[in-house]
Amino acid sequence: MRKFLFILMILCISACQSKQVIVPAVVHNINTTQEVVVEKAHLPIIGEVEPIYFLPMKSPFYARIDTGATISSLDCKDVEYFERDGEKWVSFKLVNRKSKEEHVFEKKIESAYRVRRINEDEHRKAVKMDIKMGGETFTATFTIADRSSFDYQGLVGRNILTGRFIVDTSTSYTLN
Repeated sequence: MRKFLFILMILCISACQSKQVIVPAVVHNINTTQEVVVEKAHLPIIGEVEPIYFLPMKSPFYARIDTGATISSLDCKDVEYFERDGEKWVSFKLVNRKSKEEHVFEKKIESAYRVRRINEDEHRKAVKMDIKMGGETFTATFTIADRSSFDYQGLVGRNILTGRFIVDTSTSYTLN
């Protein structure tokens, strides 16, 4: 009986010890039953603050990387809403705090979002912006906000991060 308990104990201990394995994320495509495997090993690792370019501007804005934010956000000045061809548009100015470069954008309003804040919820309009981040150029949705009281003019949320980057908050400024 003692040998049986000893063997059982050895089996339990060896079963509890496991090797660390990196498991790729599986993304389910809603439109089909097909699964797509995302290879995490090939995604660039970024930190908690990274440069982002809002094209056609030449100087980078520094953005806070926030995996808790669903949508990205952008600090805008001189925001004016107007109508063009029966659609809602917005005009706003981006001013880079570091380089002082500025550019006026006119964008069609794509949607509206409710942003949850500690004190109260905000309702923000969102536009599509052409950006460059980490050597990749793409279009992403940003909400228009007054971020003048924040350290960083941009906030990069999951709408940009998912499938593009792995976030390591112990580092910053990993992208060019």
